[in-house]
Amino acid sequence: MNRRLSFGLVFIITICCFSDSFAQNKKLTVEDIYSNNLYRSKGFGPVRWMKDSKGYTTLENNAEVKGNDIILYDVEKGTRKVLVSAKELTPAGSNKPLSIDNYIWSIDNSKLLVFTNTRKVWRQNSRGDYWVLNLANDKLTQLGKGLEEATLMFAKFSPDGSKVAYVSRLNIYTEEIASCVIRQLTKDGGDNIINGTFDWVYEEELDDLDGFRWSPDGQNIAYWQSNTKGVGTFYLIDNVDSIYSKPIPLPYPKVGTPNSAVKIGVISSIGGTTKWFNVPGDPRNNYLARMDYIPASDEVMIQQLNRLQNTNTVWVGNTKTMALQNILTDKDEAFLDIHDNIVWLDNAKSFTWTSEKDGWLHLYKVSRDGKEMKLVTRGNFDVVNINCIDPEGGYVYYIASPDNFTQRYLYRSSLDGKGEAVRVTPAMMAGQNSYQISGNAKYAIHSFENSTTPRRISLINLSTHQQLKLLEDNAVLLSRINELGLRPKEFFKVDIGDVVLDAWMIKPIEFDPSKKYPVIFHVYGEPAGSTVQDNWVTGDNLWHQYMAQQGYIIISIDNRGTRVPRGRNFRKSIYRQIGLLAADDQANAAKKIAEMYPYVDAKRFGIWGWSGGGQMTLHCMFRHGDIYKTGIAVSFVALQTLYDNIYQERYMGLPNDNVYGYREGSPLTHAKNLQGNLMIIHGTGDDNVHYQNFEMLVNELVKYNKLFSMMSYPMRDHSLSQGENTTVHMRRTMEKFWKNNL
Repeated sequence: MNRRLSFGLVFIITICCFSDSFAQNKKLTVEDIYSNNLYRSKGFGPVRWMKDSKGYTTLENNAEVKGNDIILYDVEKGTRKVLVSAKELTPAGSNKPLSIDNYIWSIDNSKLLVFTNTRKVWRQNSRGDYWVLNLANDKLTQLGKGLEEATLMFAKFSPDGSKVAYVSRLNIYTEEIASCVIRQLTKDGGDNIINGTFDWVYEEELDDLDGFRWSPDGQNIAYWQSNTKGVGTFYLIDNVDSIYSKPIPLPYPKVGTPNSAVKIGVISSIGGTTKWFNVPGDPRNNYLARMDYIPASDEVMIQQLNRLQNTNTVWVGNTKTMALQNILTDKDEAFLDIHDNIVWLDNAKSFTWTSEKDGWLHLYKVSRDGKEMKLVTRGNFDVVNINCIDPEGGYVYYIASPDNFTQRYLYRSSLDGKGEAVRVTPAMMAGQNSYQISGNAKYAIHSFENSTTPRRISLINLSTHQQLKLLEDNAVLLSRINELGLRPKEFFKVDIGDVVLDAWMIKPIEFDPSKKYPVIFHVYGEPAGSTVQDNWVTGDNLWHQYMAQQGYIIISIDNRGTRVPRGRNFRKSIYRQIGLLAADDQANAAKKIAEMYPYVDAKRFGIWGWSGGGQMTLHCMFRHGDIYKTGIAVSFVALQTLYDNIYQERYMGLPNDNVYGYREGSPLTHAKNLQGNLMIIHGTGDDNVHYQNFEMLVNELVKYNKLFSMMSYPMRDHSLSQGENTTVHMRRTMEKFWKNNL
């Protein structure tokens, strides 16, 4: 062997040994993950592309005045400019700049709307205070003076920038910026009437928060009104903030119960009488899921979902005559999802539409009258999401991954539907890629990550994909992770006979293939998400690394029905059988893995999950107790009729029409079959999956003399994140349970 080469190898081995020795001195701890935030990745932004697409703005800290400046970066010139300083956002008589939770430009970029001092409504911080900065004279004005503090919601400029409309206390207002004259347009908001925003379930399940739209000419406002009368009230009980308990009412429509009656109306921006669209169908058994003005017109497009959510009826409504025309009806034998990918093309003579009608999720081009529908993205793959529709360039840019369902790449297709899809992301960037593309599709903020690479954010030239500027590489985080010497996720396939599933595995640092290890399976399993993704963080990534460090093998599997780009049939195979097919897939995969890998100890299989994953954990423990010996279910649904109607009915149908599915798909039905060690965890203030699920399951387990462990967290919600030390305590509780029982 060449002497110089030998020396080089010895040198490399020496360095590697030193690195391993150094890594052994570094230990991943629960406190560093959750309390000290030592491994939190950095982002960049938020970024807003300017309307001319020549530059973008972002927020940067101004240490001198302890606030944020809005910085403009010119891509073509490569310059940096303070567009709006924190000093300019400091109210008169104050020495403290406004905190910026959100900001919006007027169409001509002459005025800036700043959202600050925010408060939580349902699940989001959607109310607070709004201020307007006039860049022509640097005048900073607070909107809604005379109204209650921090009650303004969804403020937005009129098309000409002279007014702002907003919601306060369930009514809609407009305000003239120059004169500060406020007009209250609706006056019936309150009690059961909600104007310009939505109830809990519309926000949670249909992503409806902002409930009004300016007309293109600024003369009118179209808005949703909800009447919650008849919707059941669920009471959360606060036992910790007073010597007497306090009931917290929450209008919450459970499976099979009445919804709010929702309608859409139009009112003049200076006030007057509302005109209402007479949309066919019972307003309590249909959902008005989307509504927007068609550009440069007096017409709105309304999307109406039926209660089963398998039919989307698209209406065009004339706001002058209030006439309605049905231009498109999309149907599915299972369920439909709402997509926000509508862009009007050809001077509003056609629009884009997303559908699974050919078995794959694709973009279509539809004529304004709905008579012609042409496929734009074509091929045996799913469009994961639309990033940019560029009418001038003639392309649509979108995320897809035809060959690896755990990864994501940018593709483009011609808007005329001709030609094949072209991959834009370079082959060397294997993992997950996301893009924030400029309006002219020349530039993009590109984020790249995979299971071993924290997020790397760059400004790129989209046509060449060349990096123009590195914005964040998370080098410090990567260095800290490398010091730990952790084993990366290993992705693999599990063939369970009628389907091949994606999975990953994390092994202990000191893994010895001659030994047998206990296994913890992490499960979600429902249609809202996926756990098997080649990205840096999937919520519990470092927690799983920590548990692997304790001597466990961690495995996760995406069963049929999870949100992955494997076609309509894969995703919708769980229709009317939530909790059944998915749990069977998980169990069959676990048995197959026991055959595939001699180092997994099939006598020590555990499983855990949160929310839908908590429900799946209970199914696996109750229905497949021969496989799983230990489980932890967090914030779970125990009885499917206890959950909200939009989510559960979308995937299960109506309870009277699917008695078997609701009964057998509820873990409560099978609780009597518990054999192994079970811990259940829940927050008593969970407004999403109510603590009621926890108590009903406890009753059932007690009834059948099943011993189990339990932990309740007072007034914590679904995330179990409120209160000092809650997260660390919960993780320590889980760790102790695993070590004692697995």
